[in-house]
Amino acid sequence: MSIEFIGIASTFAGSESEAWSGPVVDPDYLERLVRTHEDAGFDRVLVAHSSATPDGFVITDQILSRTTTLKVLLAHRPGFTAPTIAARQFATLDAFHPGRVALHVITGGDDADQARDGDLTDKVTRYRRTDEFLDVLRREWESAEPFDYDGDFYTVRGARSSVRPEGRIPIYFGGASADAVRVGGKHADVYAFWGEPIAGIVERIREVRAAAAPYGRDPRFSVSLRPIPADTEQAAWQRAADILELTRQRVGDLKKVMNVDGSAQVGSQRLLRYADQADVHDKRLWTAVAKATGAAGNSTALVGSYEQVAESLVDYVNVGVSTLLIRGFAPLDDARDYGTLIRLVREQTADREPVGASA
Repeated sequence: MSIEFIGIASTFAGSESEAWSGPVVDPDYLERLVRTHEDAGFDRVLVAHSSATPDGFVITDQILSRTTTLKVLLAHRPGFTAPTIAARQFATLDAFHPGRVALHVITGGDDADQARDGDLTDKVTRYRRTDEFLDVLRREWESAEPFDYDGDFYTVRGARSSVRPEGRIPIYFGGASADAVRVGGKHADVYAFWGEPIAGIVERIREVRAAAAPYGRDPRFSVSLRPIPADTEQAAWQRAADILELTRQRVGDLKKVMNVDGSAQVGSQRLLRYADQADVHDKRLWTAVAKATGAAGNSTALVGSYEQVAESLVDYVNVGVSTLLIRGFAPLDDARDYGTLIRLVREQTADREPVGASA
């Protein structure tokens, strides 16, 4: 089987434990970062989104123009751009870079961050809107003839695009609430989870599969983790301790730069419950950074030697995960370093099929 590895792109250096430096948009840094991911064997990089981040479509085009094979997972919040227009934006990227762009739907779990861009709706309403957004977007991608659409949020007449994807632009979907599972089950090609213990991922896969079944869909699954590998387990835990100390010192600056609050997000609440139960779950899933930051994003780590961390990644594959989104606390150096993990995981899964969570 083929495991997809996704890293993360950024236009500036920095992380929870690494001070931000330089301008917000540093083209040279972006180029070094994405070429490092490509050289390390990553399949894609995520271009994330918040009300404070630079424009993702421009960043995506820059990444695709500066690399040869690396693909991009572009995060997009429905509700700010008409779905017909967003469909043409993605289709245009695909026309210039065939097969190299995917859509990551981020409905938005932080009311304050939504409001910064003028959206004052509640989460339930946002997910209803996302459902319609994806209905229209798919029609715009697939309809050779003009079509009409009548919904509570979107009404279009005679919509038709002259630019449509040659193949299928994959839709990735994130969210842990019941509304997220309902809408994602209907639309997602890949459903993305944050790094929970194995039992939690098994539970979530079952929920999404049940939501997808009435639509005849069989989505793939992604887990996002923050590996902290080293030559020895002891060295890895020492590095983890250093990362935690720096994170605690910088958590205030982190929230200002990222401009997000995860306290109302069901996914963040799940991670914090696991963090309250134990610092380490399964073999080496470490929750301390999630607890220190309020779990405002992908913040659980795998700590150990390269072989141990690779083994833990394979454990997720064994319960039905086929995409691993891994990003480090030292983004550039870790992207380079993760080439070893990617090689080990691919060697261990080359002749295997994932075991479905329902098995």
